[in-house]
Amino acid sequence: MTKTLYLMRHGETLFNQLHLIQGACDSPLTQKGIDSAKTVGKHFQEAGIKFDHAYSSTQERASDTLELITDQPYQRLKGLKEWNFGVFEAKPEYLNPHNQPGRNSYGDFFVQFHGESDYDVQDRMNETLTKVMEQAKDGENVLAVSHGGAIYAFLLKWMDIQAIKEKVSLHNCAVVKMSYDDGKFSFEDVIQNN
Repeated sequence: MTKTLYLMRHGETLFNQLHLIQGACDSPLTQKGIDSAKTVGKHFQEAGIKFDHAYSSTQERASDTLELITDQPYQRLKGLKEWNFGVFEAKPEYLNPHNQPGRNSYGDFFVQFHGESDYDVQDRMNETLTKVMEQAKDGENVLAVSHGGAIYAFLLKWMDIQAIKEKVSLHNCAVVKMSYDDGKFSFEDVIQNN
């Protein structure tokens, strides 16, 4: 039987608002981020969606978002952290490189600047989420609050790039619904909150 993963991006932060690169570094949620997270929590409640397990990245912006959605106990996992952008952390977003050909992402650009490659992020996200879903029982719902770059790297493993472009918008507080069965993740839907 299938298990369901609700993979959510954290609410808007000060750095998001200021268009600063935010990976390993952190900044607080804005009022908009707080309000959006509460709206998602209300949506889940009105839709009758309850979570059997809840997880967040170890970064405050993710755990703060989760706590605005539900008051249930949860576990913080380092594997759900955002992409580490090395020395580019907290710098203006216009400094981000173009996607590397054939990778549909920044590729390994940040490795030379003490950051991570897209495959590093993808591997740890996939390993963490697979472990989480394997521990869940059939039919259970799992909430995991993570980050835009990390979620995108994870989706690249399980979805065609064209499908991502057509179906997924990873704005703050977006929730990607995925089913998990027999060791595989499948895209179901995106709950938009913008």
